[in-house]
Amino acid sequence: MEKIRRIKVVDILRMTEYGKSVNVKGWVRTKRGNKHVNFIALNDGSCIHNLQIVVDVPEFPEELLKKITTGAAISVTGELLESQGSGQAVEIQAKEIEVLGVADPEKYPLQPKRHTLEFLREIAHLRFRTNTFGAIARVRHAMIFAVHKFFNDKGFVNIHTPIITASDAEGAGEMFRVTTLDIDNPPRKENGEIDFDEDFFGRSANLTVSGQLEGELAALALSDIYTFGPTFRAENSNTSRHLAEFWMIEPEMAFYDLDDNMDLAEEFLKYLIKYALDNCLDDLKFLSKRLQDEEKNKKADERQMELIEKLRFVLENDFVRLSYSEAIDILKNSKPNKKKKFKYLIEGFGADLQSEHERFLVEKHFKKPVILTDYPKEIKAFYMKLNDDGKTVRAMDILFPQIGEIVGGSQREEDYGKLVGRMREMGIPEEEMWWYLDTRRFGSVPHSGFGLGFERMILFITGMGNIRDVIPFPRTPKNAEF
Repeated sequence: MEKIRRIKVVDILRMTEYGKSVNVKGWVRTKRGNKHVNFIALNDGSCIHNLQIVVDVPEFPEELLKKITTGAAISVTGELLESQGSGQAVEIQAKEIEVLGVADPEKYPLQPKRHTLEFLREIAHLRFRTNTFGAIARVRHAMIFAVHKFFNDKGFVNIHTPIITASDAEGAGEMFRVTTLDIDNPPRKENGEIDFDEDFFGRSANLTVSGQLEGELAALALSDIYTFGPTFRAENSNTSRHLAEFWMIEPEMAFYDLDDNMDLAEEFLKYLIKYALDNCLDDLKFLSKRLQDEEKNKKADERQMELIEKLRFVLENDFVRLSYSEAIDILKNSKPNKKKKFKYLIEGFGADLQSEHERFLVEKHFKKPVILTDYPKEIKAFYMKLNDDGKTVRAMDILFPQIGEIVGGSQREEDYGKLVGRMREMGIPEEEMWWYLDTRRFGSVPHSGFGLGFERMILFITGMGNIRDVIPFPRTPKNAEF
């Protein structure tokens, strides 16, 4: 007898060949019924929807049916039927059932009830099996594919920049050290300092916080490149917006000025959102309903915009573009600032904008996504191009509702003398950055780039409230489980 090949649930739900013999495999979400008939809800992760399996109880051994509990893995061969119940188009009348893996109902933690996100973080090895985390995983995958498709279709070259680096692109200093030295007894110099000459790389090395600097080297030969890789920050921050390990998308473009950079970033963000709406609608509808259920006890003015409406809102609006100076004037004269409602009050030029200020501009003032440009040089990185005023740099940040800053970028300083001047101002050792400075000495051109924190984008697209819930295995202070 010919073996019947397994068909995924997502494909079976679209089939109309009633009476056909099919095989499906997956995990039991629920089993209900009586002594005559059982109904099993089966899910294999291929989509948000379960497939209903109809089991005529007398036709199967009692011992077998006892093993079919929530969490068990089973293989079902049966007849595809048009469903009699509501909620699904098709169901399977079981002819053969094999239990592939049992799940002790006394110990299996994902019983059919609502679990808190905090609890699910403690069992991150199993949370993929829930509707919420299945949906997030599929959306995340679709966005990974869309990132590569967007840049590939525009002729960009994907560059793998190093994960281990000796430079600190941000100048932030909060980096994870990479070493093979004996931490209990490291070699020391005569003055007592650790002797990194003895280390694997012959110098101090870290996990990268950004692929940007190396990305620039490639752009100054290949014109348009992008990186998409893991980055690491040893910031002791336990907030719903911070991870120690996260993924960054960083395009770098030769011959782009700041306007070109903003145009590309806006087009990119809209492309990702449209791709999600076109390809992940069932998962987004589920996530939207989940969010609405979570918020129904909040006051109307505290509730978020409905998820799909929010995504379409970003898609259908041109982003507002204004300078940092104009934003400061708006914030300084705003009601929350005058009434001292902001946690960080805005007194004038030079203030480092916080999430509350960014969200006010987007959600209350303009009611549209915002791109801020021309920040004070003191609060931005050394590589950003200095404006003619000598006080501001050609930076740009894109601000989204609920998230605040989602993209940060700039036109890069292509002038060797000005770049060296900025490095000296900021105490960045020139000798360590000789290779970066070389690109300004040999055929330098105007160029620009930006960074998009991938998890922040997934946070926005899924409507989740905590960044730990949009990456499979979050790394945060005191937490490196799984």
